[in-house]
Amino acid sequence: MASRLYFRFVAATGDTGSEPKAGLARRNMGRSPWAKHLRGGQSGHEAFLAIGYGAVCYLAFVVAFLYAVGFVGAIVVPRTIDRGIAAPITEALAINVALLGVFAVQHSVMARPGFKRWWTRIVPQSIERSTYVLLSSAALLLLYWQWRSMPAVIWDVRQPAARLALWALFWVGWATVFAASFMVNHFDLFGLRQVYLAWRGKPYTDIGFRTRLLYRVVRHPLMLGFFIAFWATPTMTAAHLLFAVATTGYILIAVQLEERDLLATLGDQYRDYRRQVPMLLPIPHRHSAVGPEAAGAEVAGAEVVEPGQVPG
Repeated sequence: MASRLYFRFVAATGDTGSEPKAGLARRNMGRSPWAKHLRGGQSGHEAFLAIGYGAVCYLAFVVAFLYAVGFVGAIVVPRTIDRGIAAPITEALAINVALLGVFAVQHSVMARPGFKRWWTRIVPQSIERSTYVLLSSAALLLLYWQWRSMPAVIWDVRQPAARLALWALFWVGWATVFAASFMVNHFDLFGLRQVYLAWRGKPYTDIGFRTRLLYRVVRHPLMLGFFIAFWATPTMTAAHLLFAVATTGYILIAVQLEERDLLATLGDQYRDYRRQVPMLLPIPHRHSAVGPEAAGAEVAGAEVVEPGQVPG
């Protein structure tokens, strides 16, 4: 849900695959009314507004993310997945599906390279990511606010040790999401690096393709963390089940779209990485069809690409 709550080797994927992002940023900024302050190393009133705007957008993300933990786990916060607005079951189902759909459409459409090429003709490249984060957070806050209760109990684990184990998995899931965002570049992923560079009058530079820690185990550890957090619950209500099923389906579709974009951008480098590392479940691939030379190339391709080598 923040990936797209979702996984990024290159945190900003709005490139065409044929033009370095820094060049694309300069070209798009030239079309913007902010351009005179944000191009060519200059700074001005709008540059300070940009970094302030980026900070506000990041704060909105922090609020939405922390509330998500309480919302899914029914912890502390007043409106949760099991304590929403009371409504008849058919109304609750329709509204909850619509709320999930709003988030899914916004999160996926705005992440597509074609949309970003159009969008950055209207907004500066430096705040494109922050705007995406802000609108994603707004979609989540709307969902928390308008969520309807569906209280029917699907399962209720009563055995203390089993309940404790499920709660432990719940927290492991959220910890995985948080940690995975720093294994790429947390501040680039959520737009702060972009506005900081604009404030300093420096062009955006790619962070490069890296596979650190969990990214050597699965290609989408951030999404795996969400899976665990959404499904690990000792008491599964109908509302929670709807949320878990819908977000699981969305993630499975979204990662396919994202991998298509990564293949278009990174080509054989990502193709080799995909052969070497499983998508979501940490089950080792069989390499019987891959020769020693190819296997070595896959490992080397999955290691590190220095920043600036691959358009983001």
